[in-house]
Amino acid sequence: MSAQDRTLDHYQELMTINATSHVLRAGRELGLFDALLEGQKTIEVLSEKTGVSEARLNLLLRPLTSVGIIEKYEDDFAISSVARLLCQYDSDLGDALWNTTASALKNDRKTGADTAVPQSRFDSIAATQWVHTPAAMQAAEILDFGPTPSEEGEGTVLVANDSGPQTMLDLGCGSAVWSCAMAHRDPQLSVTLIDHLGALESAVATANSIELGNRFEAIEGDPLTRELPDKQFDHVLLAQRLNSYAPEQIQTMLQRAVSATKSGGRVIVIDSFEGPHRPTLAESIEALRIGIETEGGAVPPLKDAEERMKEAGLESIQFTFIAASRMGLGLMTGFKP
Repeated sequence: MSAQDRTLDHYQELMTINATSHVLRAGRELGLFDALLEGQKTIEVLSEKTGVSEARLNLLLRPLTSVGIIEKYEDDFAISSVARLLCQYDSDLGDALWNTTASALKNDRKTGADTAVPQSRFDSIAATQWVHTPAAMQAAEILDFGPTPSEEGEGTVLVANDSGPQTMLDLGCGSAVWSCAMAHRDPQLSVTLIDHLGALESAVATANSIELGNRFEAIEGDPLTRELPDKQFDHVLLAQRLNSYAPEQIQTMLQRAVSATKSGGRVIVIDSFEGPHRPTLAESIEALRIGIETEGGAVPPLKDAEERMKEAGLESIQFTFIAASRMGLGLMTGFKP
């Protein structure tokens, strides 16, 4: 493919992405999504509810069906599960946030230990965290939770890990997708969750949905300030949390995590990191979102993130990108001496 062809392809892709956002916005403004949230409907009924003729409404339904926002079953149209989530947690398609992009970028804000992160930031992460399920399962395998592969005879079998009962603190758990994947893989792992009430309700529901509720304990509180037991846990998990905080708050969270970890235990950080590769569109959008949605959050270069772990007293720092992640999340671990 020539350079000119690549340019034309990129141009068409950008125009299609832009057009799709406007199509979604038109569907919302016409009340199409609200009508379909009530249940499946024919185009005749949708025409009545939106005030758009069937022929012209069909022009809108076609691209919405192509991108999977709306599904068609013979003569009926239905809203997809993705769109239900969108309507429930991001009903304005993120306009309230993205409309502030230019002004937010012009605002060089001073941050410190008392910089507040909007609770809506953590709520939106918790609400959509289920999309990271494949990545969470891969992370649990990378971290060597549960059975490990072993060559036996003519094939590979899974052999139980002899590490014995393990404890984990999921500090700022969100919907606990990450710790649930680890507990699902390791039947000897018990988890303590700490977060605000809404997140805890979602986390407990996640654990119960895969029959792990008896190994999860929920404690309500702000992950930044809630008192933690000292040297109690084999693992402390900070998943999709640190990048929302200002630098001083990150150090506080890491120090709290280290204090709660047993000697020889490990602190696990799962988040976005700036690596040597060229960032994907999803990674770039996430970095921009963090920058305009929080006062002091940012995606750190790998070297900076490693230095923070060392400054908190951790050793043997290791990092890997999670290949199954749809937004380039990475996994960094460090052990407490």
